[in-house]
Amino acid sequence: MSTFWRYVRIQAMVFVFGIVGPIFLIIYFAAQPDPTLKWMYFTGLILTGAEVLIALELTRRSTPPDTNSDLSQ
Repeated sequence: MSTFWRYVRIQAMVFVFGIVGPIFLIIYFAAQPDPTLKWMYFTGLILTGAEVLIALELTRRSTPPDTNSDLSQ
């Protein structure tokens, strides 16, 4: 499986387990402009960003090592 599709699968799994961040962003943008909802924007942004970084790290760790590398000589 290519690295891109491995990342897509892991990112989907991370979003399922951590759906709170995207939900906060959806509610913030769907609601009427209200200064009291500002915390939802920043919390949703931070959580979603963390989920993307977690998925990237899990993808990096799950990628098999390149055995055809010339570095091992």
